[in-house]
Amino acid sequence: MSSLSRARVARRIAAGAAFGGGGIGLLGAATIGLVLAEVQLAKRQVGNGHSPHPPSADGLYGRAYAGAGRPLRLTMLGDSTAAGQGVHRARQTPGALLASGLAAVAERPVELRNVALPGAQSDDLDRQVVLALGDPVRVPDVCVIMVGANDVTRRMPATQSVRHLSAAVRALCTAGAEVVVGTCPDLGTIEPVQQPLRWLARRASRQLAAAQTIGTVEQGGRTVSLGDLLGPEFAANPRELFGPDNYHPSAEGYATAAMAVLPTVCAALGLWPAEEERPDASRREGFLPVARAAAEAASEAGTEVAAAVPTGPRGPWVLLKRRRRRRVPATDPAPASGG
Repeated sequence: MSSLSRARVARRIAAGAAFGGGGIGLLGAATIGLVLAEVQLAKRQVGNGHSPHPPSADGLYGRAYAGAGRPLRLTMLGDSTAAGQGVHRARQTPGALLASGLAAVAERPVELRNVALPGAQSDDLDRQVVLALGDPVRVPDVCVIMVGANDVTRRMPATQSVRHLSAAVRALCTAGAEVVVGTCPDLGTIEPVQQPLRWLARRASRQLAAAQTIGTVEQGGRTVSLGDLLGPEFAANPRELFGPDNYHPSAEGYATAAMAVLPTVCAALGLWPAEEERPDASRREGFLPVARAAAEAASEAGTEVAAAVPTGPRGPWVLLKRRRRRRVPATDPAPASGG
């Protein structure tokens, strides 16, 4: 699918989410029988074992910066990817990696809380937002949401998926938190999955990622496309593809994702150098209509989209950035204080 076609589909999905439409699905009804047959084959090829529950990474990071100010509050929401399922140590989860990296950049402690649920779809974000905002005097400074893969594999209508995500972003931003969404990964990168499921999975996940970008940016958040960032890790260490806990990246896969998301988290909090906030033409960065930027980002992993100009004939104009990734330290959490 071309970038322009993906932009049109993403805009239709986002509009349907905003105005209550529910008929735009990720896959056409004529393909469902074929897809279901391929899903069964994929299960047998990839394996159907269950990983242990993700390790708890909640706590305080960057204790070396104690006394440098109030700890920044980072909250993770989403599915098994946000929870860190598939690894065995807290320091290997994306939340711990982001908290460690954020503490190093900000030179302040970071308090991490993870309310993500393995196997969750976007409709679980309503519940997770309530948990994230449960204490009105301890509103998160920044929230990172990773969700969408289960929506694709369980065929949730794209409009419904984006509607729930947009509502979550709006509630978090209204409460005063910055929001960064890691959009739906490209499920077509998983090697054991055969055609035509691979093509259908890639098409559906990229369509959803583009629509998620539009919905997120219009509600005040930023997005980073995960795309095929995790593809090599899946190919080297395949785990179950379809099931309650959709897919489980290796520790290296989570580190790759964290390196892509960390610069955007820092930029959202005003911690990135001002000169790096300007578009760099040599890196194909610039201002675009939101639907076009969303389509381009869905095709290239690690691309950031953030609101720039709120009005325009084709919706808001946004800044598309391809930030340089930063290696993140891996540290274990210390118990967070109650204050």
